[in-house]
Amino acid sequence: MTENNQAPVRILLADDHRIFRQGLRELIERKTPFAIVGEAATGSEVLHLVAMLQPDIVLLDIQLPELDGVTVARQLAAQHPAVRVVMLTMYREDQHLFEAIKAGARAYLLKDVDADELVEVLGRVQRGEAALDPALTAQMFAEFRRMGNDGSELDALTERERDILQLLAAGYDNRTIAARLHIAEKTVGNRLSEIFQKLGVTNRTQAALVAVQRGLISAAPELPNPNR
Repeated sequence: MTENNQAPVRILLADDHRIFRQGLRELIERKTPFAIVGEAATGSEVLHLVAMLQPDIVLLDIQLPELDGVTVARQLAAQHPAVRVVMLTMYREDQHLFEAIKAGARAYLLKDVDADELVEVLGRVQRGEAALDPALTAQMFAEFRRMGNDGSELDALTERERDILQLLAAGYDNRTIAARLHIAEKTVGNRLSEIFQKLGVTNRTQAALVAVQRGLISAAPELPNPNR
């Protein structure tokens, strides 16, 4: 959520069903201080409007005409890395989830998500946290643990960076990580940037998945749960 002295969070809605977009607009405008700055019905239109409007968050349907949501998310990550993508979909298939996360999506939610949960997730994403649909999280981590465990990406991490990554994968925000490790919050942010670069990832969700996949933590971590 935004503070009174800050500009409202700017959101672009992207879905090829106008009625669904209208419902999202009404919900967000009624229940949050966020501002809907535009609507797109195709993947190409999303890229054009993001370049023109510079929203903070894009609520992005995974199935769009012209360019699908995963392709759009990948291009946004490359061209507009500050824009945070929340993927909305009707599908539970693992392939969609993994591709969306690899493309840089910060959150992945089913279209039947509860209204209050959606609002909470938008707030979490804007604060830089990861948020995944709870029904999909267990599936996702189980699959990533089966994908391999050679640990090569972790060799480049220092002991302190491993500590930070473990706490990140457990779902803690930067402030809590800093408090637990007795370091400055700014230091955590700087170290995370270095960790992301060493692991070849772009956000917290991807880093947490690498931690699970490569065996840095022994059990599936609990990502921020919108229901709490």
